[in-house]
Amino acid sequence: MVLASIPTVVLGSIAFTIFWMLAVFPAVPFLPIGRTAGSLLGGMLMIVFQVISPDQAYASIDLPILGLLFGTMVVSIYLERAQMFKYLGRLLSWKSRGGRDLLCRVCIISALASALFTNDTTCIVLTEFVLKLARQHRLPAKPFLLALASSSNIGSSATPIGNPQNLVIAVQSKISFIKFFVGVVPAMLVGVVINIVFLLCMFWNQLTPPPEGDEPEKQSETTVTEIEVETHTFSPARMSHPSPLQHLQPSPLRTPAANDVERNVPCPNAGTKRGCSDVSHIKMCLTKKELFLKSFVYIVTAGMLAALLMGLNMSWTAISAALVSYSLLVFFCGMFITVDGFNRTGIPSEFWDFMEPYSRINHASGVAVLSIVILLLSNLASNVPTVLLLGAQVAKSAAAVSPSYESRAWLILAFVSTVAGNLSLLGSAANLIVCEQARRSETHGYDLTFWAHIVFGLPSTLVVTAAGLPLIKG
Repeated sequence: MVLASIPTVVLGSIAFTIFWMLAVFPAVPFLPIGRTAGSLLGGMLMIVFQVISPDQAYASIDLPILGLLFGTMVVSIYLERAQMFKYLGRLLSWKSRGGRDLLCRVCIISALASALFTNDTTCIVLTEFVLKLARQHRLPAKPFLLALASSSNIGSSATPIGNPQNLVIAVQSKISFIKFFVGVVPAMLVGVVINIVFLLCMFWNQLTPPPEGDEPEKQSETTVTEIEVETHTFSPARMSHPSPLQHLQPSPLRTPAANDVERNVPCPNAGTKRGCSDVSHIKMCLTKKELFLKSFVYIVTAGMLAALLMGLNMSWTAISAALVSYSLLVFFCGMFITVDGFNRTGIPSEFWDFMEPYSRINHASGVAVLSIVILLLSNLASNVPTVLLLGAQVAKSAAAVSPSYESRAWLILAFVSTVAGNLSLLGSAANLIVCEQARRSETHGYDLTFWAHIVFGLPSTLVVTAAGLPLIKG
C-alpha cells in the first residue's frame, strides 16, 4: 500500500497518537477519560477525519477475536471468584524457605497462572499478596514486583489465551491451540529460567532479611504477620457489577448475630422453609452451595481447555464457557478501527517495505532484525497494535519464502511481542498494573519507577528473546 495523501497521513497519525497516549496513560491530566473511552475516541477521530469510512470501520472489527477474548476473560473472572488464586497464594506461602525460594515461587506460579488466566488478571490479583509476602519476610518489594510482572509476561506467551496479542495471532493465523502451545512452550520455559537467574543475580544480597532487632521502628511499620497472609482476600480483577457467583469471593460469609439466630433466620438456599437453629447450620448450608458452584466453574473450565486442545473453534469454545459481558470488548472495537485507519495512511506498509528485505526468517540475521523491529514497535506503539499492524505482512513475507515458514513467523511474533513487554515499564499493561496496584496499596505501598524497571528489563528482555528464538517451532 502506497502512502495516502498528506492530510490523511497527518490526521490519521494524530488520531493514532491520541489513542496510543490514552491507552498507555489512561489518566492524562488534560483528558482523563480512561483506556476504553480513549480507544473509542481514536476510532471516532479516524471517521471524523475521513481516514476511514463508517462502513470500513464496522468491517474492521474482528468478531472471532472479540468472541475469543470475551470467553477467556470471563472464565478467568469466574475462576477468581471460585478462589482459584487463593490456592495459588497458598503455594506461594507454604513452607517458604526464605527470600530466594520465595522469588523463584513467584516467578514460576505467576508464569503458569498467566498462561491460563492471562497476564493482566494474574498481576491484578497477585500484586497485593506478593507485597504482603515480602513484608512478612522483611524483604524489599522491588525484586518480587519485578518477578511478578516479568514472569507473567513471559508465561503468557505460551498459549493463545495468555494475553490479548496472542488472541489476535491465534485467530488471524488459524494456528490450533495445541500447535501454538507446543511451538512456544520450550522458549517460554527457558525464558522463565533465565528471568529467575537474572533476578537472583541482581538482588541476591537483598533477598536475605535483616537480623532481628535491626531498625525496630521501620520493621514495626512494615512487617506483616502470618495470619494476615493466610487470611488475605483475593479481590476479583474485573467485575464491578453483580454476578451469579458474587458470593464466591473470599470471606463471603456473614456471621449471624445472636438476634438473627433467635429469630430463626431461614437457611440460605436450603430449599425449605425450616429455619436454621444455629450459626454452624447456616455456615454449613452456604458451604455446600459454594462447593457446588466452585466445582461447576472448574468443570466448565476443564471442558473449555479440553475442547481447545482437541482443536475445536477457539472463539465458540470460549463463548460457550462464558456467562456475562466484558468491557474490554469495547476497547478492542475502538482499537480495531483506529489501527485499521492508521494502516490506511500507508505508514506501516512503507515502514515494512523498507525493513522486509532485512527481516526474512530463513536466515538468522533476518530473524534478529525482525525481532528488533517487534521489540521496538511493541514498546513504542504497544504490543497489541504492533501485532495488528505487522501480523499479516510478516506472515505474507514468510510465506513468500516458503509456506512452511508462515506458522513460525506468527509464533515468533507472538513470543517476541509478549517478551518485549518486559523491556520497559510502558511495554505492557501487566507492568503498569503491577506498578499501579503496588503504588495504591493502602498498607504496603511501593513506587516502582520507570528507571528501576528498565535497569532489569532491558538486559533480561534481550537475553530471553535471543535464547528463546531458536526454540520456537513452526
